[in-house]
Amino acid sequence: MTTQDFERKIKEMIDGLKAVCASYGLGNDGNEFKIITQVFLYKFLNDKFAYEVKKLDDKIASADNWEAAIHAMDADDFEMLQLQLPAGTARLQTDHFIAQLFENQNDADFAKLFDDTLRDIAIQNNDIFSVKSDTGSKAPMFDRVSEYISDTSKRDDFARALINKIVEFSFEQIFTQKFDFYATIFEYLISDYNKDSGGKYAEYYTPHAVAKIMAEILVPKDQQGQVRDVTCYDPSAGSGTLLMNLAHAIGENRCSIFSQDISQKSSSLLRLNLILNNLVHSIQNVVQGNTILHPTHKDGGELKRFDYIVSNPPFKMDFSDFRDDLESKANNERFFAGIPKIPAKKKESMAIYQLFLQHIIHSLRPGGKAAMVVPTGFLTAQSGIDKKIRQKLVDEHMLAGVVSMPSNIFATTGTNVSIIFINRNAGEQAILIDASKLGKTIKEGKNQKTVLSPNEEQKIIQTFNNAEAIDDFSVVPTSDDLKAKGYSLSAGQYFDVKIEYVEISAEEFSSKLRSHRSALDGLLNSSHELGQEISKALAGLNHD
Repeated sequence: MTTQDFERKIKEMIDGLKAVCASYGLGNDGNEFKIITQVFLYKFLNDKFAYEVKKLDDKIASADNWEAAIHAMDADDFEMLQLQLPAGTARLQTDHFIAQLFENQNDADFAKLFDDTLRDIAIQNNDIFSVKSDTGSKAPMFDRVSEYISDTSKRDDFARALINKIVEFSFEQIFTQKFDFYATIFEYLISDYNKDSGGKYAEYYTPHAVAKIMAEILVPKDQQGQVRDVTCYDPSAGSGTLLMNLAHAIGENRCSIFSQDISQKSSSLLRLNLILNNLVHSIQNVVQGNTILHPTHKDGGELKRFDYIVSNPPFKMDFSDFRDDLESKANNERFFAGIPKIPAKKKESMAIYQLFLQHIIHSLRPGGKAAMVVPTGFLTAQSGIDKKIRQKLVDEHMLAGVVSMPSNIFATTGTNVSIIFINRNAGEQAILIDASKLGKTIKEGKNQKTVLSPNEEQKIIQTFNNAEAIDDFSVVPTSDDLKAKGYSLSAGQYFDVKIEYVEISAEEFSSKLRSHRSALDGLLNSSHELGQEISKALAGLNHD
């Protein structure tokens, strides 16, 4: 079976799981994504276990039924087999296998058996696969999924329908695939939960073009393979799109991922993304919690500093309930430019991105690099927190550059966005790119979305990495140039104003001059006539 055939089969399985949920009244339900992603994960872990044990034991690999071959092993041999499994493989018992559940699907209380199996897998693998909260509690991999069906009489049938959708084929042949394959599958898996209609999961996904541009500027292609043993961090990680692209550019086995996000849902999606992309070793560094109020990753008593940081944080959010707590704490070093005030109206318009950007600057180790999505208005604000942040970046030579993206690059927001790149060793120059005119507008649902072509993506990446000045596209100002423009980071303000020069003859010049004079005379006569009409009208009013 080809890779394309496997991709098609996996997507059909996902569609089948969604159809099961819909037929049991859970279509578009808030719990549907939990069922789909957890059952998918169970399937993935089961087949990954099969793939790994077959590599370790030729008898299992050659058996017509690998589950039966494992059942035939004595307890000591099976325990030894478990100990040899790679660190990122879930430890399963024989009664955890999908085939075992499939054989027992006609048992009474099958839904309970199904749920108990998932929960037992979660408990036995809790140390590796659980996600911590900022209070230290752990969220296991699996819930009792059948309990999302409120009618208890339908739970057994629901569980049977799920198990029958995942028993049909094996993932085993996909485990040699690379990042792009899993990125496509993950995007498809969460696609129905990533639309603006309903708005549930739009915040968990960053467009591929943005993620690719950030990763390949932070880690240029000619440096990929050379970076190793580094830490990568996202303080507003969502489902991990930015982190996955960055880890892929560096090499999944050359970096450790750290993250924090306030959403439980996004943290569970990130865990799945890490498992799919062979980054299980980093799940222990995934934290669900409020990064701004309770940053969790620390070295001793100090906040941890990272080699690479990426982020697409919310631009606006009401954080008035903990705003004063931030100000009362010793946050002057982290929030050097200040904490946004609470607006008299529209508390939800509080600029929380300003806090994330300051947190990122503070969390970047010497020599580290970062990239963050910001509203384009940040680039030119001439007062307040925005300008103080820009001043620090320029004055301390931390600004590597800015890319201003086309409007509607995010289908879910009309806010114009830019990507700001920070480098602790940036030097005296920065590159500013205006990519706002690139891309093609397409319709996505009810929204307009701008899509960059691969060539346009590469134009941005190469121009930035080569620090190349291109007319009406990019400019490379010095720190002094930036200061002279009030620390503006908008590329357009640095472009040369060009006046087109066209050579014409004396006769052509005279003809153009006569034409302009004639036009001016016409305008003058018209203005006289209009003035006379207005005077008459006013005289009539006075007479009345």
